[in-house]
Amino acid sequence: MKLLLASQSPRRKELLSSLGFEFDVVKIDCEEILPENIKIEEAAAYLSELKAEAFRSLAAGEVLLTADTVVAIDQQILGKPKDETDAQNMLRNLSGKTHQVYTGITIKTADQTFTETDVADVIFDEISDDEIQYYIQNYKPFDKAGSYGIQEWLGMAKIKSLTGSFYTIMGLPTHLVYKILKEISAI
Repeated sequence: MKLLLASQSPRRKELLSSLGFEFDVVKIDCEEILPENIKIEEAAAYLSELKAEAFRSLAAGEVLLTADTVVAIDQQILGKPKDETDAQNMLRNLSGKTHQVYTGITIKTADQTFTETDVADVIFDEISDDEIQYYIQNYKPFDKAGSYGIQEWLGMAKIKSLTGSFYTIMGLPTHLVYKILKEISAI
């Protein structure tokens, strides 16, 4: 089995490697646009499948892994921030509240496709404007859904509790990836 990871995320690369899998990183050009009335809990899987469909056809023995993470609060999806002001607004919105993180994965072979979504609830403590500014200036979370990384300072200092997988929040539900890849390699 030749595993292909279609993600530029350093976190996904690190997690997949830590699971013990060898893989090549591939690039996919795909416009990530959600349908207007999609349910929030379906958005991450939809985007993950969209990326998998945009990839060239797979040869026998190749397995493609795509993923997407969506942060949601109050029935609104928070994507990657457009700029510093957008990141500040997102973090103010998350401050002192519970939100959801959905990560969808698609694992595709030449003749099969498996798509799963995992969700985690995250409760943030209150985050002051000074703390928001410190985080943005020092960690530049512009490549992260919801404007934060759980493994960075803000996650360590301000997450009061979570329900679900830490790794789902980090961007890859490792337990699902491992289970599906083990099943595929046994076929």
